[in-house]
Amino acid sequence: MALPVATQLKYWGIAAAVFFVVLWVLGDVILPFLIGAAIAYFLDPLADRLQTLGLSRALSVLVISLLSLVIFIATVLLVVPTLTNQATALVESAPELSRKLQEFVTRHFPDVADADSALRQSLTAIGETIKERGGQLLETLLGSVSSLISIAVLFVVVPVVAVYLLYDWDRMVARIDDLLPREHAPTIRYLAGEIDKTMSGFIRGMGTVCLILGTYYAVALMLAGLQFGLVVGFAAGLLTFIPYVGALVGGVLAIGLALFQFWGDWLQIGLVAAIFVLGQTIEGNVLTPKLVGSSIGLHPVWLIFALSVFGALFGFVGMLIAVPVAAAIGVLARFAIDQYKHSQLYRGTTGQDGH
Repeated sequence: MALPVATQLKYWGIAAAVFFVVLWVLGDVILPFLIGAAIAYFLDPLADRLQTLGLSRALSVLVISLLSLVIFIATVLLVVPTLTNQATALVESAPELSRKLQEFVTRHFPDVADADSALRQSLTAIGETIKERGGQLLETLLGSVSSLISIAVLFVVVPVVAVYLLYDWDRMVARIDDLLPREHAPTIRYLAGEIDKTMSGFIRGMGTVCLILGTYYAVALMLAGLQFGLVVGFAAGLLTFIPYVGALVGGVLAIGLALFQFWGDWLQIGLVAAIFVLGQTIEGNVLTPKLVGSSIGLHPVWLIFALSVFGALFGFVGMLIAVPVAAAIGVLARFAIDQYKHSQLYRGTTGQDGH
């Protein structure tokens, strides 16, 4: 005999409440495990592909682990120091950039940029504030990360968790499936499949797009001679998961820096702008259609809202689970709407649509 709907809702509500309480209390503790699970989820299709080529699961995980280790070491040795130095230099050069902007405005708009004008005073204040507070912000972020997770946890626990979960991923899925309530198992499998489709389209697809575009922007801008090209490329790639925001923020920042660095050399400035135009062309016509698909079921506004809410409530851990939870809520909402439209409440007693 099936449980009443009210009873089922009570049990699922209790389970959701327990989940969020655990997340609230143990957020810092479970952070490395969440990161490891995210890495395993991201790499599982690659392991499956290697298995289809004839490798065992253990050998597939070993190949992926060795390749990831090489990429990680290369990134730490080559990219991280340069990225840190450029970010620090960008913060330190804020007053100089502000001064050059004042000179530009004074030269072309003398009435607006009077020495006592609010605009000039604001530009001066902004430059000094960025220099003063920017370094403090970087130090605070580094200090927070260090206090939140030790280096040992970050570089030891996360890879170990990721390797074990990647190795046992298929068996874990089978065990969870075996624990599903038999009456609702088909529906839960369907919803889980839709959630996985949405998450894989976003996390795997958009994650790959962000990585490719971020690398392209960083390398291209550095080859173009832009002083802070690596930082700008990293920021543009990181923000690419929000449509148009990454290109807009990165393009405005890159062109603005190019104007200060290459003023008068319009060919060089045009080259910086062309890099972002080409990047957007590739992203819109090749990368996103091939790697993400036409629809992933996560509206940008809903995604930003989820990141903001979960980030405010649970910190960095909340931001990690924001996308999966947003995907799950979106799938459940679409399923509920579909059920409602097939219900008597919507169709009426006559069974007609009412249109």
